Amino acid sequence: MRIALSTGGGDAPGLNAVIRAAVLAATRRGWDVLGIKRGYAGLLGDDEVIPLTAASVRGIAHMGGTILGTTNRGSPFRYPVKQPDGGFIYVDRSDELMERARALGIDAVVSIGGDGSLKIARQLSEKGMKVVSVPKTIDNDVPHTVNSFGFDTAVSTVVEALDKLHTTAESHDRVMVCEVMGRDAGFIALYAGIAGTADVILIPEIPFDIQVVIDKIHARERAGRRFTIVVVAEGAVPVGGTQAILGQSLPGEMRRLGGMAEPLARALQEATGKEARSITLGHLQRGGQPTGYDRLLSTRFGAAAVRAIEEEKWGHMVALQTPHIVYVPVEDVLREEKRVDLDGDIVKTARELGIVFGD
Repeated sequence: MRIALSTGGGDAPGLNAVIRAAVLAATRRGWDVLGIKRGYAGLLGDDEVIPLTAASVRGIAHMGGTILGTTNRGSPFRYPVKQPDGGFIYVDRSDELMERARALGIDAVVSIGGDGSLKIARQLSEKGMKVVSVPKTIDNDVPHTVNSFGFDTAVSTVVEALDKLHTTAESHDRVMVCEVMGRDAGFIALYAGIAGTADVILIPEIPFDIQVVIDKIHARERAGRRFTIVVVAEGAVPVGGTQAILGQSLPGEMRRLGGMAEPLARALQEATGKEARSITLGHLQRGGQPTGYDRLLSTRFGAAAVRAIEEEKWGHMVALQTPHIVYVPVEDVLREEKRVDLDGDIVKTARELGIVFGD
């Protein structure tokens, strides 16, 4: 048996732990393991395919990033090809990828990625490739798994930042607006906002009225609390408004959400007369060493992916359904969306603490 590992989409802490676990579990079975560099680019000649052994993955579980590299612009079904005039055309190179995989003797692929990678995995399965998927996203928006790895580390990073913002906000009686990642889901903002004792949390699932935020700032002022911490998800939407978009996306890339914090801080300063500052944590949330929780989850996912191959669970994704790791058909995962449950206990907890969502 010869398997290949691919990491696609945005990086997330824990990728290397998945790779390590999959390699160790596979080599214990006597299998060969290959690593496809930068998503599927290695199979398309734009990068390389490398052998992975127990020795080559030694000491990587604690490392951020991915030793294989990754990309969010490399779908083999819509591959961007640069033209002489600097523009791009999109080419279906999936047949080329399948032929290259056959030439390398690849029997199965472990695709480690988020929703984009899951869609590619489904398409490759339809073409006859044997694929097992591992959910990866700091946004925690992949259905049918309680958590995806990287989420816990991202939340911890945001909480650490909020702890530091509290001291400077309180010292200067400021309103601090902190923008976090999450795309169309508010999990990072919600979990980190509660853990980091924010006063306002704005998430995509709840369109916000800025007047509610202003009223909260005034209420805190009257209570002698002269500073306010606002956490805003990059995909948050004001009532009657639209999501903020950060400039032009690169070829093959999804739209880039973000840019809500600065105009929100300006509006709050004008409305309240209080000094307001903004900070966007950005890719800090993707970087650094994974937490112990994410290392364990990643390791469990990597080992489970190898078991899934052994059990011929083609077209399935490994998932955490506490306390077990299970196999879920990728088709079922792609049929649904995972968003914050507005009637769930976490949102209820936030409201009971007096946290405002802008509704």
